[in-house]
Amino acid sequence: MVAIRRTSLILIVLALSFSSGRAGSAVPERSPGPSLFAQSAAEALAHDFPSRDTSFLLLDAQTGRVLASRWDQPDTPIPMGSLLKPFTALAYGQQHDFRYPGHTCRGTSTGCWLPRGHGDVDLTAAIAHSCNSYFRMLTATLTAADVTPTAARFGLDGPTPETFGPELAGLGSRWRISPLRVAHAYLELIRQRQQPGVSQILDGMALSARQGTGAEVHRAFRLSDALVKTGTAACTHSRHAPGDGFTVALTPADNPQLLLMVRVHGVPGAQAAKTAGQMLRRIED
Repeated sequence: MVAIRRTSLILIVLALSFSSGRAGSAVPERSPGPSLFAQSAAEALAHDFPSRDTSFLLLDAQTGRVLASRWDQPDTPIPMGSLLKPFTALAYGQQHDFRYPGHTCRGTSTGCWLPRGHGDVDLTAAIAHSCNSYFRMLTATLTAADVTPTAARFGLDGPTPETFGPELAGLGSRWRISPLRVAHAYLELIRQRQQPGVSQILDGMALSARQGTGAEVHRAFRLSDALVKTGTAACTHSRHAPGDGFTVALTPADNPQLLLMVRVHGVPGAQAAKTAGQMLRRIED
């Protein structure tokens, strides 16, 4: 019965390797087989996190290889919410010499998810707290054509021509990208950490793990630091919910070895971060 349940979870130890060609190409190759670590991690996550409400992808951050997965159709484009914000910020920076404005988030009145607002924020703080108000300001005049070159640089499908403004920061459902492509885009972000604008985003992800929307990762996973980005997106499950929470966590922060992407049905991204932290702790154990 246990074996049948595990099979029904569709937990696949894939051990896919991706070519080290040009940025964002991510062409999959067959691996000779799963490693002992991949097998152990897959079994642990299947046993301790059996709920079908939780989807995950675990990747080797150095090679891009998928170590373990439970995610129905991870190649299918879906809304990814605020996980797109780092890439939209880089698209803005490309057009403005990577000079990012400050902003005062007043909460509901300026279109943020936090009713009381985040106050004065810069790009790093906006990434850490996933401030919708900041990104509504940043993307007010952006078009799909403005974002497409940066999307291509990170291996992401570009937005459709009618996508514009805040929708380009994941505040809407028009720009859809597959979870696997987004995971690999975050790995490319690490590889390009010396490029203009990227350090501010990674600083924001580190801050998120300590005291932002990703802080639950740090609370659950105390033995190591991490880079975290959270998001909430429209639900695409057959059993509909108001939204699904997403978290991308890379650890350790200074030289990531693992990337974990988690989606939890029917909760915000900050709550999905708690599940991600618990998973990372279990993997470390």
